[in-house]
Amino acid sequence: MWTLGAFNTADAEDAVEALTACCASRAWAEKLASGRPYGTVAALQAAALAGFDELDDAEIAVAHAAHARIGKPKPAGEDRWSRGEQSRALAADEAVRAELAEANAAYERRFGRVFLICATGLSGEEILAEAKRRLGSTDEAEHREAVAELRKIVALRLEKAVRP
Repeated sequence: MWTLGAFNTADAEDAVEALTACCASRAWAEKLASGRPYGTVAALQAAALAGFDELDDAEIAVAHAAHARIGKPKPAGEDRWSRGEQSRALAADEAVRAELAEANAAYERRFGRVFLICATGLSGEEILAEAKRRLGSTDEAEHREAVAELRKIVALRLEKAVRP
């Protein structure tokens, strides 16, 4: 976690590294880091979301691919956020976790990428219901929904990463 002052004065590469933990698009992180200094955390957040909204499909795919499967967070050290974000899903009973694994596999077969949802605060049952619902989506509708979920995740991670 950084203070805004420390983020604003950090070495450019350190700032980019911190930002890629929030969104794996290096292009996004470099653009955001090059906009320093930010007067407020709100200004940083606004720039981050505006920059996210400008990402092309290739950069969105890079950011999406960096995410762990729901119920299977990356090992400690590889992803500093997913374990906490998925804590309620990981606490679900064995039957729900097994259904989540099945839904993840079905989603990957259907859409060719991991199921992505802003899992913070959601139970395993809620995530499972969303996965099942979204399996019935068109490719275009699901792409839009996955991008919207990714945007939420980026905003939450940045909020945790840089404080006033």
